Amino acid sequence: MKKIKLLLIASALINNVNAQEMTPKVKTTDFSTNHKGSKYQFTVVKDITCTDVKNQNHTGTCWAYSSESFLESELIRMGKPKMDLSEMWIVRNAYLERALNYVRRQGKAQFEEGGEPHDVINIVRKYGLVPESAYPGGNEKPNHSELSAVLRAYLDAVIKQPKLSDHWLEGFNGILDAYLGKKTDSFIYQDKTYNPMSFLQYSGINPDDYVEFSSFTHHPFYKPFTIEVADNWDNGQVYNVPLDEFTSIIDNSIDKGYSVEWASDVSEKSFSFRNGIAIIPAADADTMQKPALDSMFNNPVKEMTITQDLRQKAFDNLSTTDDHGMHIIGSAKDQTGTPYYIVKNSWGTDRNDMKGYFFCSKAYFQYKTTCVLVNKNAVPLAIAKKVGLK
Repeated sequence: MKKIKLLLIASALINNVNAQEMTPKVKTTDFSTNHKGSKYQFTVVKDITCTDVKNQNHTGTCWAYSSESFLESELIRMGKPKMDLSEMWIVRNAYLERALNYVRRQGKAQFEEGGEPHDVINIVRKYGLVPESAYPGGNEKPNHSELSAVLRAYLDAVIKQPKLSDHWLEGFNGILDAYLGKKTDSFIYQDKTYNPMSFLQYSGINPDDYVEFSSFTHHPFYKPFTIEVADNWDNGQVYNVPLDEFTSIIDNSIDKGYSVEWASDVSEKSFSFRNGIAIIPAADADTMQKPALDSMFNNPVKEMTITQDLRQKAFDNLSTTDDHGMHIIGSAKDQTGTPYYIVKNSWGTDRNDMKGYFFCSKAYFQYKTTCVLVNKNAVPLAIAKKVGLK
């Protein structure tokens, strides 16, 4: 009899474990405290491990911070311990590549601080990868206002000469050395000596694993095109897919444990980092008075249904521009069932009650995204075949 009871108990325990394994792991949380006064209640559906929130401070280098954060999550997903990668290593080498492009085009090219997600992948491929400890790149809270102005003035002086000096590049690098520090040829990381390329090899990051996608009708679907945004200084290309498939790439990535690098417009009145939320209300936010706006950020509202045509119109009339790069590290839903993405920003931890994170509704993502960077292995097979990745 005792044996039967023990078998029954063991069977019940096994069934309970199996039931838990079959049940999707979700957790109800405010994700480091919702904005005070908010009545939003979020259930986190998927939470992908990421590194600590950083602060880009007074720089236009969000593309480097968000893409490096993306790579740091990739390393964790690959089974590596958490790494703090150097953003300024990427920025430093990107300035050099921009300078060469700017001079060759005799000043008829973009030379600003902004960039695109593929810039990081291209720099990593050519210059390697280094940890923050090997190249901190100046101050803990960087300010590139002066640096950017000095570099631009220097290049403008260079291209005014009848013939380029043999030393102009040396002079340009001298400015970068002064502001960001000299580049490192070798460094010690966890008691081993590396150079940037050997550290890239050690990390396991393969630049060829990463691709960009977007969704616009002014180019053919399933073909790559050069996305027409100001910060795409090197004319990088993205794969173009219909909006529903574009969204499914993000959802599939997150579901499989891959995070997403996100480039988007954040100038909408319905985007509030302070309140920790970005939405597209059915009512026109541009015509709302402050009380209505405040209420929208504290109480769930009905959102606009985003279509391919709406998205295209916003891009064509420049109400959707390429403002900011961020890192999507999960998914959630509010108490009404509205889907959201969990976003890690690079504006520090003290500008909202969520310690640097916020919730972006799927409608906002569909409407205001310019492009995303994803691991190609997270792209649904049918879409991967359509664009030639498989």
